[in-house]
Amino acid sequence: MTASGGPAGSALPVLMYHSISSIDHGPLRSLAVSATRFAEQLSALDDAGYRMVGLSEALDLLDATAVDRSNRPCPPLVALTFDDGYADFRTAALPLLEAAGARATLYPSVGHLGQAPAWLGRWADEFGPLLDWAQLAEVAESGHVEIGSHGLLHHPLDVLPPQWAADEITVARDRLEQHLGSPVRSFCYPHGYHDWRVRAAVRRAGHDNACEVGRRRYRPGDRRLAVPRLLPTGDHDAAALLDLVRTGGPRMIPQAKRLAQPAWRLTRRVARRTGRQLT
Repeated sequence: MTASGGPAGSALPVLMYHSISSIDHGPLRSLAVSATRFAEQLSALDDAGYRMVGLSEALDLLDATAVDRSNRPCPPLVALTFDDGYADFRTAALPLLEAAGARATLYPSVGHLGQAPAWLGRWADEFGPLLDWAQLAEVAESGHVEIGSHGLLHHPLDVLPPQWAADEITVARDRLEQHLGSPVRSFCYPHGYHDWRVRAAVRRAGHDNACEVGRRRYRPGDRRLAVPRLLPTGDHDAAALLDLVRTGGPRMIPQAKRLAQPAWRLTRRVARRTGRQLT
């Protein structure tokens, strides 16, 4: 029995959230989940018996269960993650996590703390500002949230020169550890993009796990530096959210995206060199 509650080899669903807010339309709508809907999703997971934890804790539990021969029943696991570090995490998400007895991993964009998310361009005001350092420390001290790293300036690291990318990874982790006084184990790739060079830099910086988008569930034996995640939206009611967690959603989408990655990376690298902005 694995920590996901099923037979050996069971998948771990890792959920990827951004802002706990409401957006009625526009390109960021799928990244916003209202507080009411988020509470409904947490309640559905709790009622279904899921244990809600951060990513590093979930991976540790999977490892521990893999060597546990006692066959003791384990509750199914789901990992909760939040990208970017919007200020609404402290005011909207954290109280709901605490009420549900849930834990999560938060990945702030370190160089933008206390500012607007500049990488969103003309939509930078949609989610409001990011947490500042004092607010991030308050979140960390809650005991419900692991603080991971989302890099320094939310650049797509796989198209940066290798040393530039490595510096963004290392500086972000160093700043977090200096301000918060605790190790930063987990990393989240900005925009979800990475390659072997970026993964190697993440490991060298001291991270032991990292997550991408992926749109599928993580399985024991998958790369710990490329943990895939699922995207709940504001359209996922309780039943739809549980179906996403249990099945991983449509299978063709992640496969098609993986096949398209090399060509898309080349397109983004050329665009960056010519001054065009593609994410």
